[in-house]
Amino acid sequence: MMKKLHWTCFVGGLLICAWSLFPLLTLAAGEETDEKALKEVREVVKQLQSRYEKTKDLQADFTQKTTIEGFERAITSSGKVYIKKPGRLRWNYLDPSVEDIYVNRDDVKVYVPEHKQVLVGKLTQMAASKAPLELLLGAAKLDESFNIEPTPGKGRGVGGIRLLTLLPKSREGDAGRSLQKIVLEVFPKTYFIRTISLYEVSGNVASFEFSSLQSNIGLGDTVFDLKLPSDVEVVKAPVLSAPQ
Repeated sequence: MMKKLHWTCFVGGLLICAWSLFPLLTLAAGEETDEKALKEVREVVKQLQSRYEKTKDLQADFTQKTTIEGFERAITSSGKVYIKKPGRLRWNYLDPSVEDIYVNRDDVKVYVPEHKQVLVGKLTQMAASKAPLELLLGAAKLDESFNIEPTPGKGRGVGGIRLLTLLPKSREGDAGRSLQKIVLEVFPKTYFIRTISLYEVSGNVASFEFSSLQSNIGLGDTVFDLKLPSDVEVVKAPVLSAPQ
């Protein structure tokens, strides 16, 4: 059976697919927000938007660090990710164990070679948090889901670029949402996403750092087709509901 932890990591991993949707984000303008910081955030969003609007496909290496509430030691893993518009994702964990995740719009397959099983289902039924799915598929206008503002504290990443904090808006019927906030860091000059951290209400934090990015290299559809051995068991994914 697939490990629950890996599914949690997968939901967090979906967030990196938000390449063309940042133009729809709105900026939160609270009374205490520094105008200079807000101006810098607007510029980062503008540059990020421009970069990802020109991006048709993307591949990268990733390192993941997951902190589970109540556990002292963080869990680390690494692998490769491939993305192609619209809505195609291949997310391969390579270390410390192999797990392959393939997404085609709302269809998802999670293959664990060690267990000789593939979990199949629909993202809309499997993900308790709607936010990662919205980022991947663009199924909803993000200006209805998020405010974006300067990140408190240090507030800057590599090259002194402002970090962005995405805050989910409260919506009727979505009070059980598990996502608290998302923090983004971009690369200087290119404005591709360098790090992304998913903070859950439970206290769990999944952080991803990307390297060796290559864009618009002409990834074919076959890259996103999962080929399985004949002895693999197909398991229907459970339907999850948001926590109450």
